[in-house]
Amino acid sequence: MVKHQPLQVYEKQVFLSFVTGIYGCRWKRYQRSQDDSSQWECAWFLILCSSFLLLLFWAYFWLVAQNDFNDFNWLVYNRSGEWKDETIPILTSTTLGLSYVSFLLILALFHISLGQQLNLFDIVALFILVSVWALLDILLISFQSTAPFLHIGALVSVTALSWMVAAYVVRKERSNFQLMVLVIYFVSLLAVCLAPITFTCPCIMDRHTLKARPAIIGRRGAPMLAPENSILSFHRALQLGASTLEADVTISMDGVPFLMRDQTLRRTTDVSRVFPARQFQDASFFNWTEIRSLNAGTWFLQSDPYWTVRTLTPKDRSRIANLTVCSLVEMLRLSARANCSAWLNIHKPPPEHPRFRSWFMDTLRVLVCFQVTWAPDTDRGRVRGLQQAANEKLSLEEIRQRGITSVRLHYSKISHRDIQEYLANNVSVTIYPVNGPWLYSLLWCSGVPSVSSDAPQVLRKVPYPIWLMSRGAYSFIWICSDLVSLAVVVGIFCFQKWRMGGMQRCNPEQIMLCAVGRRPSPDVNIMKEKLILSGLMALSFPLGEESNDEPALKKSDY
Repeated sequence: MVKHQPLQVYEKQVFLSFVTGIYGCRWKRYQRSQDDSSQWECAWFLILCSSFLLLLFWAYFWLVAQNDFNDFNWLVYNRSGEWKDETIPILTSTTLGLSYVSFLLILALFHISLGQQLNLFDIVALFILVSVWALLDILLISFQSTAPFLHIGALVSVTALSWMVAAYVVRKERSNFQLMVLVIYFVSLLAVCLAPITFTCPCIMDRHTLKARPAIIGRRGAPMLAPENSILSFHRALQLGASTLEADVTISMDGVPFLMRDQTLRRTTDVSRVFPARQFQDASFFNWTEIRSLNAGTWFLQSDPYWTVRTLTPKDRSRIANLTVCSLVEMLRLSARANCSAWLNIHKPPPEHPRFRSWFMDTLRVLVCFQVTWAPDTDRGRVRGLQQAANEKLSLEEIRQRGITSVRLHYSKISHRDIQEYLANNVSVTIYPVNGPWLYSLLWCSGVPSVSSDAPQVLRKVPYPIWLMSRGAYSFIWICSDLVSLAVVVGIFCFQKWRMGGMQRCNPEQIMLCAVGRRPSPDVNIMKEKLILSGLMALSFPLGEESNDEPALKKSDY
């Protein structure tokens, strides 16, 4: 009776030894081992794959969320009181985490493709920052623009995965788990192939039905090129082709409407230097003389909130450094000279404010001579002469009752169907904030008449939607990619079946004996590590006796 263990084969393969060392912390000679991975190692591999998919999803979210970085930083400022770019640490940690996990996943797949035992000793703990900042809404909107391309990427990934699935399923041993893996894979493949049925992509349309380019509204001017709500910022917006100027209005203690977005003056003025004891006070509790004495441009040069200061000329920097807070009258005179409209978001003063009862008349006295759109829901009956707009999503019946002619909505609060319904009933639609070319192109295809943007300099460089495709062309690409994917998957399964069948026809004992008898070559050193023979000595010689003619057999002779 001969008992033996499979031979361990050591090969001089520097690259494989290096990969094994980095991945599994095994800095020894590369050892081919066909042992199955343990359940613990398989569990860690699943965790690795899950971490990769989660980080990929997270990176995609922040890629499309660049459109809202300004609003995100402002939201953080209102909660923390400190203005800084909070997206930098998030993007840095996401990039590093995704790169590291991608590297580990590539090494793991490389190991598995060689049929090697999976050794996972070095996976870092990954954590994902949880954001409740309209995550689902932003992703759903972005899918309308990226779904056709994500479908192709998912199809390629699922097709590539068939190599490992086929290698596992076509083994000689059969189990219920193999059948389950096979069913899950083909259900997933079918779901990916049929996913375009559920897509709603406005840019899949005939070119001749594309409407006019959406007009651009300068949201607080051009705040990436000059301080927001400043007269220079509005000048920049008009130079970049803005058709309307949008501003935030606050009423001072003495009834002068001025432009200010924040509740306090800390972020956009030097109030902490001029009035240090009042820096946290509401902006509306300063009189116009005090407000006019503040500098409203130095903060922009010092903090560089949009990384654009280095692009400014010395003359522009000098003008910014001497800016003061802009009044509503100054902004309206500029819009009148440029023959454009103004969109005002008026902040009603608090009840203890001395102009609480007269703020409306203070504002109306300034507006009567200008072309202005009235957005607040209060006092609509007293401003019948102005264009009426709403900042919330309303039914068509409510719009007619209030005399509203336009709606201004966040891009995540309105669907493609809502846009078409409003436009069909002669209600103008303005979407905000639109700072990314992908979102501007998407809304262009949807037929939106105007968008409100913090980055008119970016949208100006979009002369045509990023991509536009007829429905027939996309259907052809979709069907062809599905057929190619299915053909490749069937081919991989057939090849793996043929490959495993050839391996099963080989006699493992003959392979080992040939390996033992082969002379060492310069490239490969084959060493027999263990060959345990039990019972052979007992069959050849009686217990405790040795032949006088033949020397005793030693382990080294085998």
